Amino acid sequence: MLVLLPPSETKSDGGSGRPLDLDALAMPQLTAVRDKLVTELVQLADDPDGSRAALGLGKGADAEIARNAALRSSPTRSALDRYTGVLYDALDAPGFTKAQRAKADARLAIGSALFGVVRAGDPIPAYRLSGGSKLPGMPTLQSLWKQVLPDALREETDGQLTVDLRSGTYQNLGRIPGAITAAVLTERPDGSRTVVSHFNKHHKGLLARALVLSRVEPTDINGLARVVEKFGLRCEIASPTELLVLT
Repeated sequence: MLVLLPPSETKSDGGSGRPLDLDALAMPQLTAVRDKLVTELVQLADDPDGSRAALGLGKGADAEIARNAALRSSPTRSALDRYTGVLYDALDAPGFTKAQRAKADARLAIGSALFGVVRAGDPIPAYRLSGGSKLPGMPTLQSLWKQVLPDALREETDGQLTVDLRSGTYQNLGRIPGAITAAVLTERPDGSRTVVSHFNKHHKGLLARALVLSRVEPTDINGLARVVEKFGLRCEIASPTELLVLT
C-alpha cells in the first residue's frame, strides 16, 4: 500500500543530513526536472522582488527566499520530518515507534512542487515553491511535471493499493489511474452533508495515521474502509475509488 500525502507550505528549518543529493531521492526518472527547478529557484533568489512575485510571498518573507538561495548547500532531513502543519500534526510522526516509523517510510510518499513526489524518508532541504507557482520564463509546473511524473508514479505504485490524499493542484502534476481518493464531509443532524474545509487536513492526517499504524495490508477499498473504521473514524464507500470520511 502507498499513501500519497499533500505537501505543506510550512516546513521545519535545519536538519542533520548532508546537502541535497538528487540522486538519493526516490524515482530517479524525476531527477532532470528536479535539477532544473532547483537551479531556477536558486537563481531567482538573487532577485527578491521577482521571488516574491513568482512565489506569492509578502515583503516579510526574506527567510523563505533565503531557503531557496541555499537549496544546494543547506542541511537536509527526511521529508516526513520536513513538512509541518495541520495534517502532519494529526499524523504525529514524531510519536511513532521505530517499527511504526519503518512502516511510515515504506507506506508514505509526499507530493511536491519542487521534487514531484518524494518518499517519506527522502532527505530534502527546506524550500518554498507551491503547486500553483509560475517561475519566470518557464512553463507551468503542471506542464513540466506531466512529462515525467505520471509514468514515474505508475512504476512506483505498480501492483499496490494507492491512496491519493493530495489536493487537486498536486494531483494535476501527475495523476495515478485507479488510485483511491478521500473526501471529508460533515454530517448535520438533518442528515445533510457538507464538505469540510477547516478540518479537512486534520482528518486526512488521521486517515494517513490509521493506514500507517495498521498491521493489515488492504488490497481494495473495502479492506481500506475496515482499517479506517477500526481506527475509530467513520467512513463510507462512495465508489470503487472514493472513500468518504464523515465527521
